[in-house]
Amino acid sequence: MLGHLPEDTTGFVGRDDELTLLDRALARHRLITLVGCGGVGKSRLALRAARRVREAFRDGVAWAELAPLQGARLLVATVSDACDLSDHTPRTPVDALCEWLADKQILLVLDSCEHLLAPCRDLVGDLLTVVPGLTVLSTGREPLDLHLERVIEVEPLPEDGPEARELLRQRMASARPEPGPYDPVTAARICRRLEGIPLALELAAGQAARTGTAAVAERLASRFEVLRADEGAVVRPERHRTMMTTIGWSHELCTPLERLLWARLTVFRSAFDEGSARAVCAGGPLPAERIGPLLDRLCAASVISAVKVSGGVGIRYRMLDTIREYGRIWLRELAEESPVADRHAGHFLGLAERADAAWLGPEQAHWYRVLDGAHTDLCTALDHLLTAAPGRALRLMGLIGFFWSCCGHLHEARDHLEQILAVHPGNGPDRTRALWALGVAVTLQGEYGTARRIGAACARSARRTGAVEGLLAAAYLRGLIALLTGRPLDADRIAAGALRSAVRDPFSSADGLRCHLVRVFALTGLGRLPEARERARWLRAGCAARGESWTRAYLDYQLSLIALFSGEPAEAAGHARAMLAGKQGIGDSFGIALGLDLLAAALAAAGDGERAGLVYGTGQTFWSTVGHPQRGTPELAGVREQCERSARAGVGDSVYERAFRRGAAADPESGLKAALVPPPG
Repeated sequence: MLGHLPEDTTGFVGRDDELTLLDRALARHRLITLVGCGGVGKSRLALRAARRVREAFRDGVAWAELAPLQGARLLVATVSDACDLSDHTPRTPVDALCEWLADKQILLVLDSCEHLLAPCRDLVGDLLTVVPGLTVLSTGREPLDLHLERVIEVEPLPEDGPEARELLRQRMASARPEPGPYDPVTAARICRRLEGIPLALELAAGQAARTGTAAVAERLASRFEVLRADEGAVVRPERHRTMMTTIGWSHELCTPLERLLWARLTVFRSAFDEGSARAVCAGGPLPAERIGPLLDRLCAASVISAVKVSGGVGIRYRMLDTIREYGRIWLRELAEESPVADRHAGHFLGLAERADAAWLGPEQAHWYRVLDGAHTDLCTALDHLLTAAPGRALRLMGLIGFFWSCCGHLHEARDHLEQILAVHPGNGPDRTRALWALGVAVTLQGEYGTARRIGAACARSARRTGAVEGLLAAAYLRGLIALLTGRPLDADRIAAGALRSAVRDPFSSADGLRCHLVRVFALTGLGRLPEARERARWLRAGCAARGESWTRAYLDYQLSLIALFSGEPAEAAGHARAMLAGKQGIGDSFGIALGLDLLAAALAAAGDGERAGLVYGTGQTFWSTVGHPQRGTPELAGVREQCERSARAGVGDSVYERAFRRGAAADPESGLKAALVPPPG
């Protein structure tokens, strides 16, 4: 059941009538759009409503945050991620998403559609046409303009009501441990002046926490004096004008260094940490050691918000799109757009280089999470480098392409790699690496003919440069294709030949270790089980000693398969669970699906047919997330068939079918968690 909703870090005030209206609309309409000016609270209202109604949707709620997207290129990928789809097929992403959602009953929230109106309109139209159980809740400054749409105008809080004053008071209290004095009368004047717009009130609260409400009310009166008509009557400004005026006032009250940091931070498209802010934003009059304290002050002023990283370790910062818009204006005024974009791209290239260097160590899973969290900013960096420095774009994509493929971003990996290779046709190690990453992505999509051609091009590029790492990478790619197309002898020959020319310790390079892994798979496929087991155990011990998890998980996969072929189901189950734990740590749905199939086979071989059916059903849910009925090396097909026959024979068809359906209907993560627990005794 989906339920990946953002954390509500600042609480919720008022809006009871709007929530009741929205509850009713969600029960009666398939498309609801919350419309209002920037900062009026559309996202907060959508989040609260989604939390209230998620139990009404059998398959849960999917939240897609669209504000970080600069264009439509990542729209479908972002929605697919929100829906837990990591498609491994060559279908169009829209077709894959429609098929994945076809039988589901979910609420899909598209937050901040205003800059992507046309592509959002097209996507929502397609989804609502083919997914009868889908309800869409969107937010934006304009409607999507579809005939099914129920538009709800989100108004500011009543400017003379208690909710606006309570919001101001709460945000003052959260901004500083000992905020300035709060006076109800002047607080009411602030609320009226700012027309009850929540973001404007939060910005005012950041200043009031420093100076008190009286000082803020006086400053606002002066700031808004230009909005008075000649005859002295108050002219009601448009709400967007009020919002931007308040942001401008807040900007004026910031120190010069705070304003400079505000402008430079707008280059980040998603959440960022202090280290990234220092790397990208320091320079000139803004020293690196001032970044941390300045971030705290911008948080206190409600210019950015601080969010705890999952697990409670560290802090990341976010900037609302309305505030980012204002900061981008100042970045242009300062003529810093290009140099800040260069530093941003350089920082994320360095991040990718560190992740690649740490592949063989204990931080491998950590770097998977880092790169996954930085996905939008990595795409931003790639888009900038593609025009500013194509050679560096090629290097960046070669470094992260394999990470993306392993995490399920196959379509994006392939699209970016094909585009970058087309605009940068030169030779060198970076081109070899990019061809290798592209070949892996295409192979995992099952287009083996195309993958073979890319593998041959990768090998030619590697031979031209003569770099050992490139030769090993090309051999791994070609060996992987041979394994998946039922040619284990060719796979062994290719990998063994590359390793002979390298003559090095298997743990001296990631590419070399992957070639050793190909040899273990090939030996198993050739039926040379004792040799395959010895090599797998040796390599697994080395991986465990270094804390490496990706290769170790696939070695556990092979050891599980070997144990099954050798009539040792208990050992097979233990290795399958070890593989699943490793793949769970990096969110590899493809690897999890493979591991669940093996675990089900081991349970069936041990005589636990009902539990085998349950695990096998869970495995089917993971196979569906990658868009394949089942995949893997050819020898796994026979194992799957034997598993089902044994399980059915042991407990009967009806018991097995019921268990399978329970596993297939359960929440995938809950099913995986249950599968990882060995049965008692």
